[in-house]
Amino acid sequence: MLKVQNLYTSYRGIEALKDVSLDVGEGEMVALIGSNGAGKSTLLNSISGIVKSRSGKIEFGGRDIASNNPWTTAGCGLLQVPEGRQILADMTVLENLEIGETALHGRSRNYSLGYVFDLFPILKERSSQFAGSLSGGQQQMLAIGRGLMGSPQMLLLDEPSLGLAPIVITQVFDALRRINENGVTILLVEQNARKALEMTARAYVLDRGRIVFEGDSKSLADSPQMVAHYLGDVH
Repeated sequence: MLKVQNLYTSYRGIEALKDVSLDVGEGEMVALIGSNGAGKSTLLNSISGIVKSRSGKIEFGGRDIASNNPWTTAGCGLLQVPEGRQILADMTVLENLEIGETALHGRSRNYSLGYVFDLFPILKERSSQFAGSLSGGQQQMLAIGRGLMGSPQMLLLDEPSLGLAPIVITQVFDALRRINENGVTILLVEQNARKALEMTARAYVLDRGRIVFEGDSKSLADSPQMVAHYLGDVH
């Protein structure tokens, strides 16, 4: 579904991505992990069109999207849930979710408001509250729900567990598993390496702008050298 080939991206004068290639098949959930500053967010932003790559190819569903604007990429069904949630604090939960529908661009609606409320019941309970009054975990649920309202074929998720309590992390990852089982392809950038590897069958490790490992998640989790060098102790 997603194919990135030989991607180079410079960000604020620094070459952040160097000859990066990866692919994500339809229906997969694939992890992208690595240390802070490795270029993970830059890669997601390059795929979604927020940051323009210097060279290389990005294809989604067989279509070249490397030169797309972010809203054009979203309109193709490839949506990003950004790091830090970026919800609209002065609008209600319901209004934030409704804004997600602007990514449909004429495509069929596959995920309804009812589906989002079933996935995250707290959002239904607090639908009339200002989004800024929600807890961090609830805001993360809202950000994911807003992405679903755009009926994605694929989600790019950037650090969904960042800053959340363990019980909330479990709730968020359970929801991601359900979303994936319902047919949404996911590329997961995640600082919680153990969780990411548990959730996925395949993984990539990004280090200083380069892919240094690609393969099955279990092999990565079972490799003491790879874990110690790139990820810290995830066991």
